[in-house]
Amino acid sequence: MKTHLLLTITLLAASVLGCATKQAQTLSGNKSVVLRSESELWSNGNVAVADELYSSDFVCHFVVGPEWRGLSGIKDQVRRHRTSFPDWNERVDDIIAEGDKVVIRFTSTGTQRGMFEGIAPTGRKVRIQEVPIFRLFGGKIVEQWGLPDVHGLLEQLSASKTD
Repeated sequence: MKTHLLLTITLLAASVLGCATKQAQTLSGNKSVVLRSESELWSNGNVAVADELYSSDFVCHFVVGPEWRGLSGIKDQVRRHRTSFPDWNERVDDIIAEGDKVVIRFTSTGTQRGMFEGIAPTGRKVRIQEVPIFRLFGGKIVEQWGLPDVHGLLEQLSASKTD
């Protein structure tokens, strides 16, 4: 009887620890996917990596502006953004993961060398912060909610040259 009870407790403990380990691995894996997106895709402009990191039915929602859809949507946006800001860099300041979601706070910097939102190239260096929320499934980003500091970006680009 004691052996049976000890075996049951051992199996239960292993099951609980196994689930906790798997959840921790999933959270860590999800964080890695998001961090790769920021460094390889956005900061380095490697659009080919989007195929590894994003689902084909990816959707990005923004508080302002249109949604981006699919792999072509994310790749087009990265290309357009990096045409406007060729030296764009996103530095992750904070990252939090829970369940199927990852939230980051990052600081972006870049120099406007191309048209952006109807603003001709200014040569100005900009710095903004953003807090996006990502939802992942099967190791890929399937959805994103973006909360960028658009006002701050446009204000920096439209500031008078005497500022």
